[in-house]
Amino acid sequence: MKEFSLPYNHTQLSFHLPDTYLVDVLLPQPFAVPEAPEALFAEAFASPVGGSMPIEIPPGCRVGIAINDKTRPVSSPHPLTYLLAYLESLGLEPQQATLFIGSGTHSPMTAGELNLILDQETLSKYPVYAHDCDHSPLVALGTTRYGTPVSVNRDYYQCDLKFVVGNIEPHHFMGFSGGVKTAAIGLAGRETININHAMLTQDLARSGIYSINPMRQDIEEIGRKMGIDYALGTVLNEDKQVLRVFFGEPKAVMQSAIPTVRRIFTVPVAEPYDLVIASPGGYPKDINLYQAQKGLTHAAQITRDNGLVLLLAGCEEGSGSPAYETYITQAASHQAVVDQFKNGYFKVGPHKAYQIAKDALRVAIVLVSEIPPETVRDWKLTPSQPDKLEALLEWLATQLPINARVAVLPAATRTMAEVQDAG
Repeated sequence: MKEFSLPYNHTQLSFHLPDTYLVDVLLPQPFAVPEAPEALFAEAFASPVGGSMPIEIPPGCRVGIAINDKTRPVSSPHPLTYLLAYLESLGLEPQQATLFIGSGTHSPMTAGELNLILDQETLSKYPVYAHDCDHSPLVALGTTRYGTPVSVNRDYYQCDLKFVVGNIEPHHFMGFSGGVKTAAIGLAGRETININHAMLTQDLARSGIYSINPMRQDIEEIGRKMGIDYALGTVLNEDKQVLRVFFGEPKAVMQSAIPTVRRIFTVPVAEPYDLVIASPGGYPKDINLYQAQKGLTHAAQITRDNGLVLLLAGCEEGSGSPAYETYITQAASHQAVVDQFKNGYFKVGPHKAYQIAKDALRVAIVLVSEIPPETVRDWKLTPSQPDKLEALLEWLATQLPINARVAVLPAATRTMAEVQDAG
């Protein structure tokens, strides 16, 4: 028997597989970790991409900086720390700036949670505002060419100088995270997010596609309407260590970063697997099912028809979306969910049910989590628990071929595993 260990919640979950299985452990490509991350930030600030003009912060200039909430991984120190130090060297006074947490449709972080993402020095110096897509003051900025009405946080929009900070990595339907998405979705009103996300049923709205991905290009336009001046983007490894840093005009940051992201995170495979055992990557990527589903997408696309995915996701905060729970509990079946969305229905929250249903109609899915089994069954998934994983795998050994092809994905959310076209 061979032993494996995958990230699970704040720890690791170990299990064994028969020696007769043909097992591939699929991880992002190795990339050397720079010894001095501060040098990467200094270099990026000194040579911004996209022909960005030198930053000037005159007295009275209002600066808005959008950052992600607790559901996104960040390095330590937070990249924001380097940005603030750089802006302070240009004359920024703390009272000139506001940090806006891009909540999107997530529950806004409370004051007591801010230390999960920001250090005490930053919290003591700078005002922090957690955006609420339903209650924060919004400003209307017209409609995108994709038909999305744009309403965004008014206070951020009215800042004289606007920054976004985020991690750039594969995203299961936006193509890639990072860039203006932190503000264009994170600081948007619910209607804007709903209508943008309704495009996820389109074929080109998938991982690894940027320039022709309608959802991603819609948020690029939202970002332009917001007048976002600069983006700071980091590329991280599985230990949240900084590999590369990009700074400058937002679109140029994405265009500069994406080749590196593709090189690190694209993993070709020869043919689909009978069984895929996947971890989204541990906390915070498995903080709830809403986030963990992103790892399921990458796992399912390399699983054969009628194969099996074991998703190992702690989900300490449950589903992460009451709207998802209500919708999927009332739905008749996965097929009914897909049919309803294909017929034009869309709502953020229930959209997770659609994404899961697309995969569940083709492969079997077992969710290994801390969520009560009866609740998982209500969500039309097969439940298991970490202390039952070994027994589950022993039973599967009686059902699978003795030489079953198995993939193990320790970082499924970030691993763009793709079956290569033999033709």
